[in-house]
Amino acid sequence: MNSKLTKFAFLSGAVYFFFMAIAHYFSIKVPILFVYWDTSFYAYQDKIISFAVCAYVALFYAASQHRAVALNAIITLAITVLGLSSINMSTELETVMRAGQSTAAYWLQTGLIFSYLLVLIIFYVKDGKNS
Repeated sequence: MNSKLTKFAFLSGAVYFFFMAIAHYFSIKVPILFVYWDTSFYAYQDKIISFAVCAYVALFYAASQHRAVALNAIITLAITVLGLSSINMSTELETVMRAGQSTAAYWLQTGLIFSYLLVLIIFYVKDGKNS
């Protein structure tokens, strides 16, 4: 069973991803809801991302309700962090950035998502020891 704190942590993720999906659908390019907010993009790609992010909303909501789903959400978020890190280091990203533009802001956001992942892991493990 998830503790109240773990449930809240996963529900917070569901809310975050809900707002991310809305931002992508309407191309509201703001940091936190868009990792790569200041790069060129195609609106149809953002709509595809918004639909995909809806799966995260459902997954994190389900993880808040059912411990059996929580590990799946954690693994999915870990893959996301690895994917964002890969993009941050890619030459493809460099091609859409302005000359001299830094990836620091992208790394900061990736780091924040990684921090959230660590919190979820800690809560998940703690709940496992308490059950």
